[in-house]
Amino acid sequence: MSERSERTAPTNWTPTWAFGRAVLLTGLLLVAAVLLGRVDLIVLAIPFALGTAYALRRRPVELPRVWLSTDEDPLVEGGAMAGTVTVGNPGAVSYDVAVLRTRVSPWLRVERAGLAGSAVVGTGRAAGAGQPTVADRPFVTSVAPDTAVDLELAGTALRWGRHPLGPAGARVAAAQGLLVSRAVIVEPVRSKVYPKTEPFEAVEVMPRAAGLVGAHHSRRPGEGGELAGVRVFAPGDRLRRIDWRVSLRARQLHVAATLSDRDAEVVVLLDVLAEAGRSGGVTGTASVLDTTVRAAAAIAEHYLHRGDRVALLEYGPSARRLRPATGRRQYLTVLEWLLDVKAQSSPHEPYDHVFGPQLLSADALVVVLTPLLEERSAQMLARLARSGRFVVAVDTLPADLSPPKDRGWAEVAYRLWRLDRDTMIAQLREHGVPVVPWAGAGSLDQVLRDVARLATAPRVGGR
Repeated sequence: MSERSERTAPTNWTPTWAFGRAVLLTGLLLVAAVLLGRVDLIVLAIPFALGTAYALRRRPVELPRVWLSTDEDPLVEGGAMAGTVTVGNPGAVSYDVAVLRTRVSPWLRVERAGLAGSAVVGTGRAAGAGQPTVADRPFVTSVAPDTAVDLELAGTALRWGRHPLGPAGARVAAAQGLLVSRAVIVEPVRSKVYPKTEPFEAVEVMPRAAGLVGAHHSRRPGEGGELAGVRVFAPGDRLRRIDWRVSLRARQLHVAATLSDRDAEVVVLLDVLAEAGRSGGVTGTASVLDTTVRAAAAIAEHYLHRGDRVALLEYGPSARRLRPATGRRQYLTVLEWLLDVKAQSSPHEPYDHVFGPQLLSADALVVVLTPLLEERSAQMLARLARSGRFVVAVDTLPADLSPPKDRGWAEVAYRLWRLDRDTMIAQLREHGVPVVPWAGAGSLDQVLRDVARLATAPRVGGR
C-alpha cells in the first residue's frame, strides 16, 4: 500500500522544456559524432552536458511557501485596504524565478501592487490573512535561500461584507530554469468590511419606555429629571425633594414629584425577501440591501449611543436574530451580524417562525427596513400593527430605480407596478403603519412623534 502511494504521489519538481532540449541536443550530437566519426560534434556537445550537470549540482528539495496577510482591524466602506502575498524559500537553493498570482474580490479595488523587500523565513508559519479580487497580471521575482518576498497590495474597500483575498498561488523555477515546482495554492482569507453608517438623528420621543433607567422620559413616577407636579409628603420620599415654598404655604410637607427616565427597546427588522437595484459600492448607487444594511447600522449606532437596548431580526428563510443588549459591545456585534445579511427569496411564509410573541416585546419600537416588493412584507407589517406593536416602516427601495427597457411593454408594466405599490403603502397607513423613505438624518423624527402621540392618546371605548 505504501509503495503504491509513493508511485502515485505528485512530483514536487519536474524538468522544464529547457532541460529536455539540453538533454536532447547533447544526445543528438553524441550519436551523430559516433555515426559520422566526427570529433568536433563531441566538442560541441561538451558545453551542453557540462552546463546541465553544473546547473543540477544542487537541486531544490522543498516547495515554496505562500502566505496571505491583511490588517487584522476591520475595514469600513471607503477605507484603505492593504494586503500582502508572501512567497518564501525555506530551502538552501535559491529560486531563479518565482511567479505569483492572486485573486481579489471585485469589492476590494487594488490600486497599487508591488514587490517589497525580503525577510528571513523560519520553519514556522509567516504572517497570514487576506483579501480577494482578480489580479490581472502575474508578478515575477527571485527568492534567495531562507528568505521571503512580499507582494504588497493597496487599494480601497468599496462595499460592506466579508470579501476574500485569494486564492493565491506561486510556481518557482530553480537550477537555472531546468526544474520547475508544482503550483502551491493557499486558501483565501476573508476581510471584514463594515458598512459605512449614514448620519442619523432621531427625536427623544419614544412610544413607551420600559426599562428601569435610561434617557427617555416615561409617564411613570420615579427618580427622573422631568417635573410631574407637587404632592403631599409620604414615607420613603427623600428630604431633598421637599418643596419648602409650597409646604410653608400649605402648612404641610409637600414634595416635588418627577417622572422616571427609562431606556427603550428598539427592534430593527430587516426584510431580506427581495433585492432590487444595482450596487455601486460606497461611492456609487445603492441597492435595496445596501440601504437596508447601512440604515440598520446607523439606527443601531444612534440608539445604542443613547443607552437603549437594540435587537435585530431578519424577515426571511434563515430567520436570524440578535438578542437585545446595550453598549459598545452590542454595536460591534451588530456590525458583525450585518456582514452576513443577504437576500433570500422563499415561497414559504416566515412569519410563524420569526415573530412569535416571545420574540417581540410589547413595549419595543419596531423599525422595519423593507423595500415592500412582496405582499408578504405588507401583511407582516399589518399583523404587527394589529398585535399592538409600535411599528415604523422605512422604505428602502431606491428612488432612482429605472424600469427595464428591453421589451415593448416593460415600461407600462413598471408604471402599473408602481401604482399598485403606492396603493399598498396607502393601505398600510390606513392600518396605522407609517411608511417613510430612508433619507439619513431626521428620517424618523416626525413619524416617531406621531407614534409616541398615538401611544399616549386615551383609548376610545376601552380598546
